[in-house]
Amino acid sequence: MFGFVTWLNGSLIPFLQITCELNHMQAYFVTLVFYIAYTVMALPSARVLVRIGYKNGMVAGLGVMTLGALCFIPAAMSGLFSVFLVALFMLGTGLTILQTAANPYIVAIGPRESAAVRISLMGILNKSAGVLAPLIFTALVFSDMSQYSDEYLASLSDIEYQAALRTLSERLITPYLIMALMLAALSLFMYCSPLPDIDLADDTAAKETQACDKKSLLAFPQLVLGVFTLFFYIGVEVIAGDTIGVYGKDLGLSNFAHLTSYTMAFMVLAYILGMAVIPRWLSQERALEISAVLGLTFVFAIVISSQENAYLWVTFFSWTGVTAIPNTVLFVALLGFSNALVWPAVWPMALKGLGSRTAEGSALLIMGISGGALLPVAYGALVEATHNPQISYLMLLPCYGFILYYARWGHKKASW
Repeated sequence: MFGFVTWLNGSLIPFLQITCELNHMQAYFVTLVFYIAYTVMALPSARVLVRIGYKNGMVAGLGVMTLGALCFIPAAMSGLFSVFLVALFMLGTGLTILQTAANPYIVAIGPRESAAVRISLMGILNKSAGVLAPLIFTALVFSDMSQYSDEYLASLSDIEYQAALRTLSERLITPYLIMALMLAALSLFMYCSPLPDIDLADDTAAKETQACDKKSLLAFPQLVLGVFTLFFYIGVEVIAGDTIGVYGKDLGLSNFAHLTSYTMAFMVLAYILGMAVIPRWLSQERALEISAVLGLTFVFAIVISSQENAYLWVTFFSWTGVTAIPNTVLFVALLGFSNALVWPAVWPMALKGLGSRTAEGSALLIMGISGGALLPVAYGALVEATHNPQISYLMLLPCYGFILYYARWGHKKASW
């Protein structure tokens, strides 16, 4: 459900771009509002967890997400972009509570050195849902979209045009109603489950941190730098997953609505490889280094690759039977492979030594998710300024550069 809700945005953006008549920058307000909820609500979420516990916090998060999904019904009926943004903010708020609880929970219930493997298992489920979400959305909402071509809409009178957009918008009602019912059922299941609650106050690392006399969370370099690392990572992850559909639409690809599935499929592949090799043959730190280097490589490849030729897909992936995509779009999708292991590697590295302050540290890390709010809008602004979506992907280079710095040096800093 984490993945389904999050990665549905990749298909929702080009859909709302049509129904709400948005330009590139306006379209990425979807990601801005969705991910800014992580920044606004992270610290309140930490206080909620201290009061009600991690397990009940996950139940509460699912409840808030249910309300957010239900808000899509009046949004679809009105067709107002502002109402869609309110619904997206509520979904993001629910996910903030969930993420603030779930990630330290997964780190704490087993050995820290294998935490990346456990988070990778979460990631496989998350990104598998990311593969399915655009396909299901396309089947339910984008069926027979040919009747809503630019040429057809331009031929309509103003009254007919608004009626056509309203009819298109109302297609969202059924999928989001189904999602609300599923979230409510999962919340009830979580509440009744035998999952234990955890008490991080007894963590032995708490005694170590207290002995170091570090009064403020800002005194932990590995945590602060980890927040910035997640800021850049979430930014590039969202850009890879949520801009690929609009990029494909700009290139005239017929399968633009489910291109997010390509990115998510590569992420799933990387998660599976990560579970196989971490920590047996590859440390979490080295996996993060490799991820950053691959990201830098793929960004250069996006910019220099062909917008028409699909020989790379035909050569390496034709056996899948999946529709071929141009080389430049393939490298956007391959960013999913380079991104997959960043999240599970950073969390145990950043939370090391926080002990009883893990909930607060987790909240700070969750605030780093605001990169998913700001960087896609920055990408959209670059596209509007340059009129060149392909060259605009160069903005990802400094992001991967910082991730590489954290993997090599940043996480090792014991003091400023």
